Amino acid sequence: MTTPIPFIDLQAQRNRLGNRIEQAIGRVLDHGAFIMGPEIKELEDNLSAFCGAAHSLGCSNGTDALVLALMAKGAGPGDAVLCPSFTFAATAEAVALVGASPVFVDILPDTFNMDPANLDSAMEAALAAGLRPKGIIPVDLFGLPADYDGLEAFARQYKLWIIADAAQSFGAAYKGRKVGSMGDMATTSFFPAKPLGCYGDGGAVFTGDEATQRLLHSLRVHGQGTDRYDNIRIGINGRLDTLQAAILLLKLEIFPDEIMARNRVADRYNQALAQVAVVPKVPQGLTSTWAQYTLRFTAGNRDFIAATLKDQAIPTAIYYPRPLHKQSAYHHYPVAGEKLPVTDQMAREVLSLPMHPYLDEAAQDRIIQAVLQAKS
Repeated sequence: MTTPIPFIDLQAQRNRLGNRIEQAIGRVLDHGAFIMGPEIKELEDNLSAFCGAAHSLGCSNGTDALVLALMAKGAGPGDAVLCPSFTFAATAEAVALVGASPVFVDILPDTFNMDPANLDSAMEAALAAGLRPKGIIPVDLFGLPADYDGLEAFARQYKLWIIADAAQSFGAAYKGRKVGSMGDMATTSFFPAKPLGCYGDGGAVFTGDEATQRLLHSLRVHGQGTDRYDNIRIGINGRLDTLQAAILLLKLEIFPDEIMARNRVADRYNQALAQVAVVPKVPQGLTSTWAQYTLRFTAGNRDFIAATLKDQAIPTAIYYPRPLHKQSAYHHYPVAGEKLPVTDQMAREVLSLPMHPYLDEAAQDRIIQAVLQAKS
């Protein structure tokens, strides 16, 4: 029987950390501060030191991180927020949850990230729909930062704010700037499958502005003022569990090493598969955390290769088979230029292979040979 290869091997990471996980959980069980315990502040300080953001705020999950950031910006009914359609639903969902309208923007075929050249069309679509363009939420897809030079220039021109959705890219860098320190705010997710993940749900918001940080602190706990029974604004219950913070503190220690290991895996994939697929490239001056390793094949080949690998106990995934602007919950929102041709093309062509820091060369070679044979 063929041994299955895990798509993401969390158990290998668990084995590396050993009994330190139990010890960290035990400390939380002993002090009993399960909500907003001391590990929360320690994690926030360590996250800031890691990514260069002046302020970090742990929260309940990546979606709530976006909601908190949007609430802090005052986004609401009648406002337009430009975001990609080729991403997970949480990006547009957060915009809709605060009452604003997502306006979907096309992506670049070489990075899968928002195309700054499509933003003018997105602005036109927003204005035609009677909306007020207020901000941009670029998504750093698959671990690679978006084109922040182009996005920031556009945002300055039209006085828009930027909330960087770094749910997949925390740990990466853009031309000397670390993810978490770009945009007016940045958000991330600690979902277990993310490059830095906890053992449940978790997220964070990053900002360089102290007043924004104070506002986020209030919004995270029901809009509280001087104490929890002095609610001075409408907020949410967006706290991060202390147990998850304790786990993340340990995982953050080994995170730099894991990022290097992910890049070694990606480099081997690229060298072996460049002749049979469009392999992902990292532009000069950028780094990626390789949240996913995503190839491009023609549509017919993509599905055949996925089926062939499945028969050999090698999992694959398609991120994302249906863009947001074509999903039932979002198809009525404005679209830049009325259609997103690159987004639609990528949805037909992408295929992600197993990717994690503990993917050894033997397993990777098995995956590579399976792809090569399927293409022969």
